[in-house]
Amino acid sequence: MNAFRLACVAALAALSFAPARAESLRCNGHITEVGDSRVSLLYKCGEPLLRDSYCAPVYVAGGWQPVPAPLVGVAVPCLYVDEWLYDRGPGQLMVMVRIRAGVVQDIRYGRVPD
Repeated sequence: MNAFRLACVAALAALSFAPARAESLRCNGHITEVGDSRVSLLYKCGEPLLRDSYCAPVYVAGGWQPVPAPLVGVAVPCLYVDEWLYDRGPGQLMVMVRIRAGVVQDIRYGRVPD
């Protein structure tokens, strides 16, 4: 019984040190989080250093194959994705914000965009 209690305590301790899944971005005294609108991000953080937009692959229901490129936009609606890169200054990591359907979907920190 002692081994079980020790294992439970160890598991809880390990979970408490796990990284947070939801990212946030602090800009000009405001915090932007996943779920915020594109307008809110622009208001809080200003213009990004770089912007990129592309059409994300659309998958057929019940399958793992993307819809062929010639049909995307004609027969199947296109899912536009925007990626904005913010340079937060010297000594700070670059931030890539992914926006889908006008909503912040992902915030990633790193040195070089991938």
